[in-house]
Amino acid sequence: MSTTSPAASLWRAPRWALAVLLAGLATLGPFSIDTYLPAFTGIAAALGATPVQMQQTLSAYLFGFALMNLFHGALSDSFGRRPVVLVGLAVFTLASAGCALAHSIGELVFWRTVQGLSAGAGMVVSRAIIRDMFAPTDAQRMMSQVTLFFGLAPAVAPLIGGVLYTYAGWPWIFWLLVLVGALLWLVNWRLLPETLTPAQRQPFAAGPLLRGYWDLLGNPRFVALVLASGIPFNGMFLYVLSAPVFLGEHLGLAPTQFFVFFVCSIGGIMAGAWWSGRLAGKIAPRVQIRWGFAIMVVVSVVNVSAHALFAPSAWWAFPLIGLFALGWSLMVPVVTLMVLDLAPERRGMASSLHSCIGSAANGLVAGVVVPLVMHSTLALALASAALMSVGLLAWRFAAQPRG
Repeated sequence: MSTTSPAASLWRAPRWALAVLLAGLATLGPFSIDTYLPAFTGIAAALGATPVQMQQTLSAYLFGFALMNLFHGALSDSFGRRPVVLVGLAVFTLASAGCALAHSIGELVFWRTVQGLSAGAGMVVSRAIIRDMFAPTDAQRMMSQVTLFFGLAPAVAPLIGGVLYTYAGWPWIFWLLVLVGALLWLVNWRLLPETLTPAQRQPFAAGPLLRGYWDLLGNPRFVALVLASGIPFNGMFLYVLSAPVFLGEHLGLAPTQFFVFFVCSIGGIMAGAWWSGRLAGKIAPRVQIRWGFAIMVVVSVVNVSAHALFAPSAWWAFPLIGLFALGWSLMVPVVTLMVLDLAPERRGMASSLHSCIGSAANGLVAGVVVPLVMHSTLALALASAALMSVGLLAWRFAAQPRG
């Protein structure tokens, strides 16, 4: 470990335990999406909601997630990492109880928005914590470990959600999220170190905050790196967002079988994260990023061709999505660290803006793209390839030598 790393003084337990702790924070957002997807039809029937209204429960969550992500990191730069994480977890837990008690689609959309506003605190702040504690090569290894453990929860989330919906009813999915939020709050209250010293804290004032955001948004390389890391993710995520239609209607799977799709996609993320960690310090970061994009390009071409020529089938569709996820997770830890290192004095702010842009893209995909393309597996494949291409072009721009 680098001699400049403060990790040894802040965390005495094994590194993998820190990775599990931070992964729990990072995974809360996707976990709260994946658990309730198998219950879409049942929730709609119980609340008298249309498919479009149910899709709004996703997009409202994602837009709330994106909006508040602008502030989680900046708040942590001013008040410390721990307080922001703990307040976010407390609000998420209360919002999950509101979802469980909702009696109308309007109430559910409202509480899902509050969930989204709070769920991103852990993900945003955990990135800043990693870079606070570790030098670049060790930070890449830790980021990869977090991504590896991060994959475990979403892999089982739809299975748990399907079982709870089938045998207990859809509100119990949200009561489970209440329990998860409460447990995470307790564990982080006991174990999470404060990694930002008082001397490093920035004033939380509107003027400096707006100037900081403006400076980052005015940096073309920052914007390009954010797009390169976040937009390709939507090439896989649109399949997650359209899972009730893609898996239930196009592939004919029952809700309790949805977990097979998530095992393949999350398995790809975990494999790519493991590989990324193994490569840390062994090859140039730009080479690793090129490898990740090369995998996604090849998979996208095969995916579009297969859906154009053959009837959709889970036996080849799922592995292709898993390989796409592998390519994304191979390159994203490196790109994320590049983003944070563009603002070493305001890593929380950089992480906030990074997450906000990515989450806004997720919300647009959920609210606009998915409803347009989920009727056709070929349209889904073409949309996935198009989103990956945006990320590739952004990386090509970011990788250009600067004079």
